[in-house]
Amino acid sequence: MFRKGWVYIVIGVLTVGLILLLEYNKPKKVNWFPSFVTHHKIPYGTYVLNDLMHNLFTNQVNPVNRPPFEFLTRSEKISGTYFFVNDHVSFGETELHTLLDWVDQGNTLFVASNGFERQLLDTLNLEERYMFAGGELKPKFYHHLVNPNLNQKEVVFEKDYNTITFNRVDTLNTVVLGTARKQLDSTDAISKGINVIQQPFGDGKIILSTFPKAFTNYFILKDDQRDYTAGLLSYIDREQQIYIDNHHKSGKSFYTSPMYLFLNTKEFKWAYYMMLIGALIYVIFEGKRKQRAIPVLIPLKNQTLAFTRTIADMYFEKGEQKQITLNKISYFLEYIRSRLNMSTQELDESFLKNLAIRSNNDLNDVRELFKLIAQLQSQEKIPDNGLEELNKKIEAFKAKVDGK
Repeated sequence: MFRKGWVYIVIGVLTVGLILLLEYNKPKKVNWFPSFVTHHKIPYGTYVLNDLMHNLFTNQVNPVNRPPFEFLTRSEKISGTYFFVNDHVSFGETELHTLLDWVDQGNTLFVASNGFERQLLDTLNLEERYMFAGGELKPKFYHHLVNPNLNQKEVVFEKDYNTITFNRVDTLNTVVLGTARKQLDSTDAISKGINVIQQPFGDGKIILSTFPKAFTNYFILKDDQRDYTAGLLSYIDREQQIYIDNHHKSGKSFYTSPMYLFLNTKEFKWAYYMMLIGALIYVIFEGKRKQRAIPVLIPLKNQTLAFTRTIADMYFEKGEQKQITLNKISYFLEYIRSRLNMSTQELDESFLKNLAIRSNNDLNDVRELFKLIAQLQSQEKIPDNGLEELNKKIEAFKAKVDGK
């Protein structure tokens, strides 16, 4: 039976080991989460963009980890281009007013986002609409920068099933920088729209793009699409400072949990899992109680009463009633001293009166009790009925002291 159990254990260990081996060698899944964080190297991170901007704009790129409202109101002499790129950028009323006031002073706001908040659209007299792909299994959208000086061809992006374009623009103030189109379908009346615009605002300007994925690692590194991203960046003034926002991001800019290091590294992750499995196996097979059964010990009986009876019988059989009587009297006097706090050296009339008052006994009963005590103390031989009478009177005396 013992050997058969070991066979099951070996089979279980080999099975777990095989599963771990297969999981370890399984290709790592691609993380397509749109984080847009500057140090993320996943497809929709912006690590390559950050490196590209540091190369294009030497000593001009300044990362900003604080909210725009805090950054602009608590810092002085900030001028240049404030660059935002995220899956969706929403400022809020107070923060948007702060940014627009800053742009009005001659600065540039560059925002790439999948759609914009209603207040910003109303301020710039813009409207948005969704352009959906047709029924293709692999939908394609073609993006193009219209400036002929850029000499930039259309780029194809195959990861979206829809894109956002500007349905209405202020034709007097808006400059169209880029367009997006889909493959023409016989059922579609509109297959092309504006997705990148530039508009003056006060002494500054605002650039909006509804295609933020143009700044991701996947887009820049795929084929020759980096030229499209470089074309968008060319609208940033190279003579001014550039402030890259790291606050409005879908992904985490930094990780506070130390477990991220283990779970994000393949080797550490499986070492952690194996440690947990090993601990579970230990609990199952080694966590059993291994000590001997605790024996049941019968507690010792209280033999005080039996011992007292034995001693009393011994005195009684030997005919030593005198000794028993004297012991009984001594214990009674000790009872008076300890319980009633009275001295028993002088057993006179004054003592008897005080004793009767303190013990709730009748004075005559107290006199008869001590008369009997004196009588028994003077006799050489105590009869049995005399000892019994003494015991009854003492017990009656104590009962009244206890209030019974």
